[in-house]
Amino acid sequence: MPTMNPFRVTALTGLLAVLSFDARALGHLADVSIIDRDTGQVLPTHYYRGEYWIAGRPGARYAIAIRNQSGERMLAVAAVDGVNVVTGDSASWNQTGYVFAPWQSYEIAGWRKSDAEVAAFEFTAASEAYATRTGRPANLGVIGVALFRERATPALKLPAYSDERARGEAAVEAAAPAALAQDGLQRAARNSAPLERLGTGHGQRESSAVTSAEFERQQQQPNEIIRIRYDSLNNLVAMGVIRQPGAERPGPDAFPESPVARYVPDPPWRR
Repeated sequence: MPTMNPFRVTALTGLLAVLSFDARALGHLADVSIIDRDTGQVLPTHYYRGEYWIAGRPGARYAIAIRNQSGERMLAVAAVDGVNVVTGDSASWNQTGYVFAPWQSYEIAGWRKSDAEVAAFEFTAASEAYATRTGRPANLGVIGVALFRERATPALKLPAYSDERARGEAAVEAAAPAALAQDGLQRAARNSAPLERLGTGHGQRESSAVTSAEFERQQQQPNEIIRIRYDSLNNLVAMGVIRQPGAERPGPDAFPESPVARYVPDPPWRR
């Protein structure tokens, strides 16, 4: 459920998924994980040099799955590649987000286009990413969720939408959809040469209904920030983030040139 600065938010409707979270989810106030929507699988996280990484499949649709782990409402301000997923503005903590009821779960599946639609998140080549195509490529390859607790006092009543949100939605509408990444990149993990970095494209429109709600943050700074970096499997292997088992090398032989004693072999197994 998206929020405005500092009280206005857009709340999710009852179209909520019952999500199954496991040890791969990150966070304390909320469980956050990334789901490959084409396979339905939660992408495993890899911890490397103080950061969490996932391997994305070029061309695959994905979603940011969030589950409120508390008995209170929670605000989640989500950003992909340094761009707010609701307004399309360069991301900041005090922008629009999603409000979660106690223990509520939801999958953020795309860039919000209206109260009824999103443009799907898709892993794509950096040159085709939404942030690149709107002139902001500096923060490609990172997904962020800033979590806020709710202030106990009642929130103020404000107009449904501010000019700031209207400008943000207009900017998103003006961007051209990104092309799907080539399928040939998908199986490149075993190659030695790294591929072009991954970003998140602006995919096809999908139905996703939200309604307005109100939320007053407990404080200006987030109570928790969850940061997940991503790239292709090939690139993560090349960087050392993911280690793939190689072919086993035989141990040293004390007599490498000596013939091996041989005996009569068994006959072939009869089927």
